[in-house]
Amino acid sequence: MLNLKDVVKDPEVATLVAEADRQLETLGYTEHGPRHARLVAKSARAVLMALGTEERSTELAAIAGYLHDIGNVVNRERHERTSALLARDILLRLGMDHRETARIMAAIGNHDENTGSPVSEVSAALILADKADVHKSRVRNPEMINFDIHDRVNYAVKRSVLTVRRQERSIAFDLAVDTNVAPVMEYFEIFLSRMVISRRAADFLKCRFELVINGARLV
Repeated sequence: MLNLKDVVKDPEVATLVAEADRQLETLGYTEHGPRHARLVAKSARAVLMALGTEERSTELAAIAGYLHDIGNVVNRERHERTSALLARDILLRLGMDHRETARIMAAIGNHDENTGSPVSEVSAALILADKADVHKSRVRNPEMINFDIHDRVNYAVKRSVLTVRRQERSIAFDLAVDTNVAPVMEYFEIFLSRMVISRRAADFLKCRFELVINGARLV
C-alpha cells in the first residue's frame, strides 16, 4: 500500500510543495514548504498513534499532512480545495485506491479554519497538527515583525509542542512565548479561529483541548 515515503519522493509532489512555498514567500506569508509539510505529517501521525488508532489511518493522516498545502501553487484563496483536488490526481496515479484517496481529500479539504470541519479521525489529526505549527523558524524576514502581526506572533513563539495524553483524553498546545516580542493577546487576536477548529478537532477525537502558554493553562 502507498505510504508517506512514496509520496515524499515523487517528483511532482516535491515540485508542488516547493513552488507553492515560493509563491507564498512572494506574497509575504510564513514558511509553508518542506519543513512545514514534514512536521505536519509527523505530528498528524503522532496524534493518532498516541490515541491508539489503527495503523493505516495514522499513515493516511501523515500523507494528508504532507500534501495539505500544495494548492497554494495555484492561489492562497481556497487553497484547501485545490490541494484536495491536486492530491487526488497524485494519489490515484501512485496507485492508492479510491476509498483511501477520498478520505485524504476530505481531510485536506477541511483543514482550513475558515471553511473546514473535522469529518474523520484523519481530518481531526491534520487540523491539530497544522494549527500547532507556530514557531519563530517560520518567519522569513525578522525585520518585518514590527509591521506584521502574523510574523510578530510566530517570531515570539520559542517552543511549540503538541501533546496527547491518551488516558486523560487530552490534547494540548504548549507554547513558550516571548512576550517582549508579542503579547499573548496578539496570539488570540490572530489565532482565535485556529484554536476554535482545534478544539472541535479534539472534541471529534473525544478529547479535551488545552492551550498552555508560558506554563499557564488558558483554555
